[in-house]
Amino acid sequence: MKFGKLTGYQTTGRQVSLDFEGQRAVITAVTPEIIRVFCGWEEAGSRSHAIEGDKEKPVALEVKQRGKGLFLSTGKVQVTVEDGFAVDFFDETGRPVCQEYRGERRPLQRVSGQQQRLLEEEGHEGARQETMAFEVVKRLTGREHFYGLGDKTGFLDKRHYAYTMWNTDDPSPQVDCFQALYKSIPFFITLTDTHVYGIFLDNSYKSFFNMGQESEEYYYFGAAGGNLDYYYLAGDSLPQVLARYMYLTGTCPLPQKWTLGYHQSRWGYTVQEDMEEVARTMREKDIPCDALHFDIDYMQDFKVFTWNEERYHGDSAAYLESLARRGFKAVAISDPGVKKEKGYPVYEEGVEKGFFAKTPQGEVYINAVWPGDAAFPDFGSPKVRDWWGEKQKFLLDKGVRGVWNDMNEPASFHGPLPDDVVFTDEDRPAPHQRMHNLYGHLMAQAAYSGLKRLDGRRPFVITRACYAGSQKYATCWTGDNHSIWAHLQMAIPQLVNLGLSGMPFAGTDVGGFGSDTTEELLLRWVQVGCFSPLFRNHSAMGTRRQEPWQFGDRAVEIYRKYVKLRYHWIPYLYDLFWEEERTGAPILRPLVYHYEKDETAKTCNDEFLFGDRILVAPVVEQGKDKRLVYLPEGEWYDYWSREKQTGPCAVIKDAPIEVCPIYVKAGSVLPTMEEMAYVGEKEPETLTLEVFPGEGEWEHYLDNGEDFAYREGRYHQYRFTVDKTGAVQVEILHGGYEKPYRHIYADCMGEKTEIL
Repeated sequence: MKFGKLTGYQTTGRQVSLDFEGQRAVITAVTPEIIRVFCGWEEAGSRSHAIEGDKEKPVALEVKQRGKGLFLSTGKVQVTVEDGFAVDFFDETGRPVCQEYRGERRPLQRVSGQQQRLLEEEGHEGARQETMAFEVVKRLTGREHFYGLGDKTGFLDKRHYAYTMWNTDDPSPQVDCFQALYKSIPFFITLTDTHVYGIFLDNSYKSFFNMGQESEEYYYFGAAGGNLDYYYLAGDSLPQVLARYMYLTGTCPLPQKWTLGYHQSRWGYTVQEDMEEVARTMREKDIPCDALHFDIDYMQDFKVFTWNEERYHGDSAAYLESLARRGFKAVAISDPGVKKEKGYPVYEEGVEKGFFAKTPQGEVYINAVWPGDAAFPDFGSPKVRDWWGEKQKFLLDKGVRGVWNDMNEPASFHGPLPDDVVFTDEDRPAPHQRMHNLYGHLMAQAAYSGLKRLDGRRPFVITRACYAGSQKYATCWTGDNHSIWAHLQMAIPQLVNLGLSGMPFAGTDVGGFGSDTTEELLLRWVQVGCFSPLFRNHSAMGTRRQEPWQFGDRAVEIYRKYVKLRYHWIPYLYDLFWEEERTGAPILRPLVYHYEKDETAKTCNDEFLFGDRILVAPVVEQGKDKRLVYLPEGEWYDYWSREKQTGPCAVIKDAPIEVCPIYVKAGSVLPTMEEMAYVGEKEPETLTLEVFPGEGEWEHYLDNGEDFAYREGRYHQYRFTVDKTGAVQVEILHGGYEKPYRHIYADCMGEKTEIL
């Protein structure tokens, strides 16, 4: 990639076109705080599947020549451009924030051809050096911390690590050195001692992020193809930068309230009797549960949009209705691979209409997944997305309430899809290498749009694979983890970094999917899972079953305690989702999100914030019954003892197997739900607030928890204000819901008073 010298420029409104000796590039001020840097090698224009609609805001862009380059200013961000397309960013006062690296590259030692072949023969991951169409190399000052980058292994701070964005189905136990998992979200936030900024590389080809692993002097990102197309996002804080990314890519819509309950799943519930045993025992053991998940065995020969009626006594719809009467919602898995079979309507219709990906010679491309030889729907085509969306009617008619998209990297059993398999990008052919990372995103979009159109309720779609912006259509889980302590430990940085990458509705398979869990591991995992936005226990066929009753009465008692704690705080969690839809704020947050000047918070891997009021410090090491808890500045109440601590400080907390250390910020007013076996078992006529004395306020949201009427104003919004004595005042900010609370109580340290 050679740009050469800057030879000229033209300004049109918010856009500056730059002429170099070897290339043409464009810089656009999307808003005063968001700058787009673009060079179109693949095509003159660039379409985004992450960004929908016009995001431009008024900008008074100043452009002038300065020395050998160009100076741009929006009033909030200053930019200089020099020869070689070196782009530097400064704050509004002119202090450097993000600068191009101009020194000598010192790449890692490359291996010889013979060494390369030996490494590949031995199966070493990443042995082959990837070729990049472009790289952007930025200077390191030594003070950077990197967050985000989607669902990646390792720790909270991504400094000194390297990652690849290429959606990958690899069920082996993932460790720190894994460069690619199921999701590709090419967005990160950089925090230094003086500044914070974000970079979003909107390029769906295989891309690479080396966050200082190669050198202490620079970091870089690039892609194997496509356009150089990245956004620089300025801000004064982590929440502000994330909000600007969410402004570009969209927020997660408010989910149905029941989806925030507990979900039970297993690949191995193969017949109706398996499901019935779980449903019956959940209620008998008094463990709240809202959803049962149907894995691939419910289908006939693993064919999507079929049901094996023999396994459900000839009437699956009647059985799902019986579950619904008891409060259980059915969530059914949906895989993209369509079985190649004569007489199978989905396959034959797809072939007839040209809805499947093709070989370069124009034949339907066939690989193998669970049903055997299968074709792959071309979700890049709007017609195919509409077709797939209409197919959701089969599941809705059965009584299914949620769709679980799996295998949508896309995964395949006979080797990966070749780069030259032909898909569609809206209205033109596109190779697999461009559409691969978009496949799960577009499948989720298809399912979401179809469910919304056919059902009217807020769609519940789970996806394993995604791209930037998938939060508009789906929740996600972190894929095929294992029942090992390392994966419980990794769950915390995984989930908070997903939140910092715009995917707030996320969870892990509680207890672990592969391998065999233990009682202790399961109970420590549920203490993390009960705070995860998606709260699902899921395990693999052939592993030890991990319903809590498999481990005896003590396990049931402790497991029940934390599932009930989740339901207790569902009104608070629902409020967080209401906030998220409006602002983009994640549900689970690293401590650094609110305490970014705190050095301990910047690299804290084993604690998290549930919203901004609750701090959770779970035990994530085998055999531990105490742990050191770090509390940032402010006053904090131990949730279990109500003892008050003043931070910043570290406290030693006794944490036997039944205790997960939880602390609540002084001045908190936490809305709670009365005890229920499932969401909606009773009409919420009474609200009880848990009050922790101190100055603060909380806005609480109430609607029907199901459809989109709230967007027409049919909701109630309350503001609760608490003072140092614990007294609470209530104010109704919006009164549009037809079933408001009849009574509101404040419970301050065990003293309960009615306030409305």
